[in-house]
Amino acid sequence: MKKVVLAYSGGLDTSYCLKYLQDQGYEVHTVLINTGGFDAAELQAIETRAYELGSAKHANLDIVEKYYEKAIKYLIFGNVLRNNTYPLSVSAERVFQALEVIKYAKENGAIAIAHGSTGAGNDQIRFDLIFQTIAPEIEIITPIRDLKLSRQEEVAYLQSKGVNYSWEKAQYSINKGIWGTSVGGKETLTSDQPLPSEAYPSQLQKEGSEKVRLTFKNGELVAFNGVANTPTQNIIALENIASQYAIGRDVHVGDTIIGIKGRVGFEAAAPLIIIKAHHLLEKHTLSKWQLHWKQSLADFYGMLFHEGQFLDPIMRNIEDFLQSTQTSVTGDVIVTLQPYHFSLDGIESEFDLMNSEFGQYGEMNNAWTADDAKGFIKILGNAQKIYSNVNKLKYD
Repeated sequence: MKKVVLAYSGGLDTSYCLKYLQDQGYEVHTVLINTGGFDAAELQAIETRAYELGSAKHANLDIVEKYYEKAIKYLIFGNVLRNNTYPLSVSAERVFQALEVIKYAKENGAIAIAHGSTGAGNDQIRFDLIFQTIAPEIEIITPIRDLKLSRQEEVAYLQSKGVNYSWEKAQYSINKGIWGTSVGGKETLTSDQPLPSEAYPSQLQKEGSEKVRLTFKNGELVAFNGVANTPTQNIIALENIASQYAIGRDVHVGDTIIGIKGRVGFEAAAPLIIIKAHHLLEKHTLSKWQLHWKQSLADFYGMLFHEGQFLDPIMRNIEDFLQSTQTSVTGDVIVTLQPYHFSLDGIESEFDLMNSEFGQYGEMNNAWTADDAKGFIKILGNAQKIYSNVNKLKYD
């Protein structure tokens, strides 16, 4: 039989794809790429369902550490927030899920790859771009997109095959990963309605306030509250605490890859705190021009990542640049957590450029004289004074 690898989640769309592909004469191998957010019981339930539906072989592949090393690390280095809001929670995941699916398909001799994306979203582009680039010889099969199926049609087809799971659609669509959770519902299809509090997976459990300490070394989160661990474990530890304060909720509005506007809710307590804390540490430890060019390149990096262009060579060039800027981004950031928000209290770093040996802003200068300052100001103003004089500019 022809072997196809199906990117599988256990939901309605990918369950439909599994049975449909069998009917088309394929030997279907299912694979779930775990980028965080699944516990052992959930993974076991997904595997059980895959075999019940007829998967010839199922694999749950944990790539959390690789995902951090190849993606999240650089999103932190660049303080990447799409439209100054969204930490690329799902878009970055999809790129790496696609990369691992194609790798698995090639290792297992598949002639085709399938996924359950529709024709109206970004995921179809992220998956197909990666597949076409890495393995143009492998066929891409997308039944939901190609057949333009409604949810009711998918359920009816599965029932005709003797599959009678409960497919009641949850009121809100949740996609959870280590770098944030997306939340979609009827409100995000409008332009004026906010998501209600109960739509978010993490509900408020703590009142009052709590201080936490994030320790960075060369831009990476190496300790949390004084306990050294891997960056991924520190992200999880911070998320476990901060999510109890219901921190990190927002709704992102942006341009989809296919050219329409879209809204999606999300909660990302740890990602938002880490990015803001890292950025504050950089403000203290990097030069003006490092900060300027970092922001420009990081915005571009985030846009390409979001749009599935991760394999363009410019991305590796930008990553090299971002990595090179982190040599002095070392120190502690103190953060106060409170219900629904957090504040950055300050930093401690041996590389802090606010060194009082040279001067204190608005207070005392130790490294120059008053005459030095007057001469500097005079030279600094030369260009605009010459322009104003030549053009006889007048200001009312």
